[in-house]
Amino acid sequence: MEDDDWKWHMYDTVKGSDWLGDQDAIHYMTREAPQAVIELENYGMPFSRTPEGKIYQRAFGGQSLKFGKGGQAHRCCAVADRTGHSLLHTLYGQSLSYDCNYFVEYFALDLIFEDGKCKGVLALNLEDGTLHRFRAHNTVIATGGYGRAFFSCTSAHTCTGDGSAMVARQGLPIHLEFVQFH
Repeated sequence: MEDDDWKWHMYDTVKGSDWLGDQDAIHYMTREAPQAVIELENYGMPFSRTPEGKIYQRAFGGQSLKFGKGGQAHRCCAVADRTGHSLLHTLYGQSLSYDCNYFVEYFALDLIFEDGKCKGVLALNLEDGTLHRFRAHNTVIATGGYGRAFFSCTSAHTCTGDGSAMVARQGLPIHLEFVQFH
């Protein structure tokens, strides 16, 4: 494995975002990435291994060395071809040691706004058809994008754009040019 540097990772990430990404956030994410991988390993993430026993790292699009002048970087730590699935299960397992409530059979329908501020979400219980208000001081919309709006994509079948639709119904700006294709 070649030597790598978080600053090269930052360069690639900023460049890959067409310089539109939050550079403070990118700085933090890339600087802390190696420690985050170690933390995930300590949580039990079953990373694939090299013959030497190190975490397997593969090449991924947009990764380079020496600010784009040193060839292909291999910095994507992987669990075979199931990295996302393994990450989800590892973090879910860790969350069970905290006092968390999960509402897995609920479907978010709309954002609740009061005085111009988002105060939660209205959701449908898929099991019995009842509506529920979830009030919150902060609301994170992590609905997975809208890749399934296109005929050909690799997005999960749940990526139907519902989160973007909730935002649009409130008249808030959304950036539909940011869709990921593999």
